Amino acid sequence: MILQQYKIVFAGSMGAGKTEAIRSLSDIPVLLTEAFNTDQTSHQKLETTVGIDYGEVTLEDGLKIGLYGTPGQSRFDFIWPVICQGAIGAIILIDHNVNDPLSELESYLETFQNYTDNIAIGITHTDEITSSTNTAIYKDWLISQDLYSPLFFIDCRKKSDVLLLLEALITSIEVNHYITA
Repeated sequence: MILQQYKIVFAGSMGAGKTEAIRSLSDIPVLLTEAFNTDQTSHQKLETTVGIDYGEVTLEDGLKIGLYGTPGQSRFDFIWPVICQGAIGAIILIDHNVNDPLSELESYLETFQNYTDNIAIGITHTDEITSSTNTAIYKDWLISQDLYSPLFFIDCRKKSDVLLLLEALITSIEVNHYITA
């Protein structure tokens, strides 16, 4: 039985780090829906999420949050609105090394703003040297769009990075909606 108080959705393209972020945070064994990756042109990883990943984290104040990971492939986008039902917010993860990360960010923001007003953004894989793209593009683009979502450069393998992003989202929700626990 799922007993979390709140639900947060992790979204982003294949390989952005959604499953790893949930693994890093979860206090329980993560329910994974990984299958063999048959789309090697999009990403070279061996497995990919084809359903809903699930984990839970309890924050220091006792707040229990369900962590729901979406599949990243667009062929599974029909399930995104279902996963987002009842969510208090979404974390969008963008792989800094894809061909056009700003286009991906714009696309995911456009889509997930239809499901929630509360979004935080994590830019992943910035430690890899395969991209010559300057990381300042994200902040500049958000400002040019008059968007002020929390934005962090994170390593999804590090619990402290993902927790910082999660807490920034929760703080943003509390400030914007005057929620108190």
